[in-house]
Amino acid sequence: MKQLTGKTKNNIAVFISGRGSNLKSLIKYSKLKKSKFRIKLVVSSKKGANGLLHAKKNKINYFVSNYKIKKNPEKKILLLLKKEKVKIICLAGFMKILSPNFINRFKGKILNIHPSLLPKYKGLNTHEKAINNRDKYSGFTIHIVNKKLDSGKIVFQKKIKIFNSDNAKLLENKIRKQENKYYPVVLDKLLN
Repeated sequence: MKQLTGKTKNNIAVFISGRGSNLKSLIKYSKLKKSKFRIKLVVSSKKGANGLLHAKKNKINYFVSNYKIKKNPEKKILLLLKKEKVKIICLAGFMKILSPNFINRFKGKILNIHPSLLPKYKGLNTHEKAINNRDKYSGFTIHIVNKKLDSGKIVFQKKIKIFNSDNAKLLENKIRKQENKYYPVVLDKLLN
């Protein structure tokens, strides 16, 4: 990631599909004086994503791309990213797989936060898998996106203990709280 000089802030985009809790924490952090980034665009794969409320409330440009209807939904996204001079993309619960062409355009500049300790439990249902396999720990991983699902270079992991009383929902909530805390900080450090 390109190093910043002075008080310049990098323009970032956040891609979401749901509630937007990581988006909310990124927005909050971006308002701090010490922050090295500002959010210029929010992209959602779902029209009714609750996370869009955070974008609206904070007057951040947003775009909803319906992957089911549009033949090439990434074409418009790429135009918007260029218009907003976006340098870094943060995937935050974005439930679509980006095309190899899109990833090439932002090679090494797309971050994803994944709710498991990769390489364990790529893809979906990570909390259920950890509980069903009686793992002692789970957690989350922040990694650089490449063409293989959840396989890019790991830049940060946080381990979280699984208790006997935990179920998948409790584990999900514990992990999400830690994701919200660490995602903005890790992004900021990468930009430093």
